[in-house]
Amino acid sequence: MGMTLTQKILAHHAGLDEVKAGQLINAKLDIVLGNDITTPVAINEFEKAGFNGVFDRERVAIVLDHFVPNKDIKSATQSKQCRQFADKYDILNFYDVGQMGIEHALLPEKGIVTAGDCVIGADSHTCTYGALGAFSTGVGSTDMAAGMATGMAWFKVPAAIRFVLTGSLPERVSGKDLILSIIGMIGVDGALYKSMEFTGPGVASLSMDDRLCVCNMAIEAGAKNGIFPVDEVTKAYLAGRSQRTPVYYEADPDAVYEKTIEIDLSSLVPTVSYPHLPENTHPAAEGGSIKIDQVVIGSCTNGRLEDMEAAYHILKGKHIAKGVRGIIIPATMAVYKECIRRGWTEAFIDAGCIVSTPTCGPCLGGYMGILAEGERCVSTTNRNFVGRMGHVKSEVYLASPATAAASALTGCITDPRTV
Repeated sequence: MGMTLTQKILAHHAGLDEVKAGQLINAKLDIVLGNDITTPVAINEFEKAGFNGVFDRERVAIVLDHFVPNKDIKSATQSKQCRQFADKYDILNFYDVGQMGIEHALLPEKGIVTAGDCVIGADSHTCTYGALGAFSTGVGSTDMAAGMATGMAWFKVPAAIRFVLTGSLPERVSGKDLILSIIGMIGVDGALYKSMEFTGPGVASLSMDDRLCVCNMAIEAGAKNGIFPVDEVTKAYLAGRSQRTPVYYEADPDAVYEKTIEIDLSSLVPTVSYPHLPENTHPAAEGGSIKIDQVVIGSCTNGRLEDMEAAYHILKGKHIAKGVRGIIIPATMAVYKECIRRGWTEAFIDAGCIVSTPTCGPCLGGYMGILAEGERCVSTTNRNFVGRMGHVKSEVYLASPATAAASALTGCITDPRTV
């Protein structure tokens, strides 16, 4: 019986000729990832278990991104513990203030993850790296601790849903609109513990930033992972970037999928997820009566260079609406610098926005944009659960950078094709 792309990668890392959906395996890991929130818990478990070394100092990555620069004593203490651990075990891929970026944007950018990898991270959006043709998934901090020590993790092999993409995205419609549309279609548990595998001729029209965004939010449909096949776009992105030699896998022609869903990219429109679930999707064009207080453009979902560019083209030479707070957060220092070099940062500031150094900050209700009772935010982040960005009676509307920027200009949810 043929294997899916995900199953091919897992079989290789488990040292098996084949694996089947539902099978329990023990697989070798290429990268183990943690951040300033989850790594301290993993360190505690690591030390409690009596481990005295990491399996490979080059294959453990620790990125301080959620509350960095530190917002309070607790976050400073957590970061200090990470710094001491990284120093003790000489962790090569350790990123702190001045070098930090949002982890799921930073690791692909730095070439730390590559095609064919098997990656775990103590963060649910670790599924981002499927855009590179890797198997990557989020785990708990205890699994991270074991992974750091042994370089191994156990998995239940997921079944798969195949998404066949055709056509290409219309102007001002992006990968964020694609994944929001899919989640609206199948629901937040529509791919529960499944692999979301994206195929079809439409894949070639999607940029790497689009693909990273789509895989990032696979978890919002309940998926174990999201993954794209390796093509010329992937190879061009990895060229001169990967720290290790990429390995390319392909799904077998007779691979078994639980279902196949066809999507014509040209039929998609700017889409917004209303509170309080990502599946509550509506066309942006329907949101004109919904007044907003804040816009956030950034995060591991939409803080990359193409996201900044989409916001720039809408905001340049204009000013956001009175009473709207505009917060723009480039996802890595490289993106931050490029925004400055291209003049985008100045345009954002002239438009009435603030521009922050990289941080997860407001996405999880941490800092840099917390909502008060009754406030509404259009955000390019990935979750809009009750209380996600602040008060339990605040509201988060998930959207693309183009839609978020357009909404900032008008003060209400706005289709970016109309500004």
